[in-house]
Amino acid sequence: MTDHVDELVAQWAAERPDVDASPMQIIGRMSRIVDRLEAELLAVFRRFGLGEGEFDILATLRRRGEPYACAPGDLARHTMVTTGAVTKRVDRLVASGLVSRSASDDDGRGRVIALTTEGRRVIDEALVAHVENEERMLAALTPADRRALEALLREWGAALGV
Repeated sequence: MTDHVDELVAQWAAERPDVDASPMQIIGRMSRIVDRLEAELLAVFRRFGLGEGEFDILATLRRRGEPYACAPGDLARHTMVTTGAVTKRVDRLVASGLVSRSASDDDGRGRVIALTTEGRRVIDEALVAHVENEERMLAALTPADRRALEALLREWGAALGV
């Protein structure tokens, strides 16, 4: 079976035989897969009125356990985005009633972001749909293939520092 990436690599081999385009066999496919995965993930998040960033904030709060709250700086560290990006996401979630923003008991200048009852309901439902969607997207891989891919990606990610 050949695909679009095979065609690109073959074209480069014909036009530039002096350049080994074989890295495109992996990077090109990964790029195409990531694009498809993002579209498939966003479709599920949208069913719950969420974008990827909002899902990430709600999931981070939910994973932390009771009281499902933390400071914006902690959210930024756990979601790997800037505090400015967290603020925009939190503003949208506050407006939709899924999180609340209140003064910190420890520091009156600080803020605490917490899941509301509705936010917990939404993330609990969205998480189930999200995991089912991921399972659907991985269905073509055997359990052994999945474990092998997990190991390869973990090793590659470590080598790249991610």
